[in-house]
Amino acid sequence: MKIAFFTDTFYPDINGVARTLKRFTDYLSEQNIAVKIFAPANQPDEYVPSHIHRFKSASFFLYPECRLAFPNYFQVKAELEKFNPDLIHVATPFNLGLSGIYCAKKLNIPLAGSYHTDFDYYLEFYDLRFLSGILWKYMTWFHSSFKKTFVPSIETLQQLKQHGFTNLEIWPRGVDCQLFHPHYDKLSVRHEYSIRKKYLLTYAGRLAPEKNVDILLDIAQLIPPDLNENIHWLIVGDGPLRRKIQAAAPKNMTFTGYLTGQQLAEVYSASDLFVFPSPTETFGNVVLESLASGTPVIGANSGGVKSIIQNGVTGHLCKPGNAEDFSQSITNLLMNPKVRTQMGFDGREYALTQRWDGIFNNLIGQYEAIIGESGEKRYA
Repeated sequence: MKIAFFTDTFYPDINGVARTLKRFTDYLSEQNIAVKIFAPANQPDEYVPSHIHRFKSASFFLYPECRLAFPNYFQVKAELEKFNPDLIHVATPFNLGLSGIYCAKKLNIPLAGSYHTDFDYYLEFYDLRFLSGILWKYMTWFHSSFKKTFVPSIETLQQLKQHGFTNLEIWPRGVDCQLFHPHYDKLSVRHEYSIRKKYLLTYAGRLAPEKNVDILLDIAQLIPPDLNENIHWLIVGDGPLRRKIQAAAPKNMTFTGYLTGQQLAEVYSASDLFVFPSPTETFGNVVLESLASGTPVIGANSGGVKSIIQNGVTGHLCKPGNAEDFSQSITNLLMNPKVRTQMGFDGREYALTQRWDGIFNNLIGQYEAIIGESGEKRYA
């Protein structure tokens, strides 16, 4: 089987879409499934492996980590004819995605897509709500060509159905439970960031309006003073709001910038609670990573996050944008260590059921079905 991917974000970008696609394409290669990736170039002199074709690009204002590429149709067509893929998978709805759809139709190649980002919800945080109708018309048209559109959660599937999307399939996310686990040296993290408080609370993600990350300041302020003086916060990530939030942050908040791999895993493991107020997630990879690390999550009862957290079992779901609800949930769990510990165990047990291999094999099966329905050869 040969699969061509068109995406406006890919490794080394730091976001859920890029990380998921990198892991999936690596898995396909391990299964001897040939992969060709069409993606934006981030740096003009960056090293590009032979299976990736990069194009000049510019950042997208709503999501600077997702870049608008400027593909050359003739180059794309020539690469596709040479590669001769059995299927094209379009992952993002921008220039490269449009190029993938156009080439698939011209070359008669079966076409699938995936929906990763709720840009409609983003509009609310950038005072662009008036564009919602236009956006949904475009997104519905864009995905109408796909034999299947893969979505990360049942909540996203239901939302898209309401807007007229068809041929939807769930493509959930997994977690690497060998990387993310509860058994790291917690003292080393405390030493690294000079943490002397009893409790460590963590946020990880993009520091941007759509993540509602500025509410963390209100949440921290609403925690009872006698408890608050025993709390240290680690804010992991970067983005357009970092400077503003960091300037207004209390002394017990440390901003680390982006962390990845074992550094991030160690922080999850050392944390008492993971606090994630974002209401715009189609899934919420960081939530599952925290649970795999044995750390309960206080999250927004919205989007894909509410399909990961089992309320009262692996964490708490709070009303989106309600700082008081978040602070009360944090207070309750910090004051009940036995409940918090049990939640950590239950979260880890849940994460162990979310293996990437099974998820990816199911997606490969979906590919085979699309190829078969298109009159192409089936693959065992």
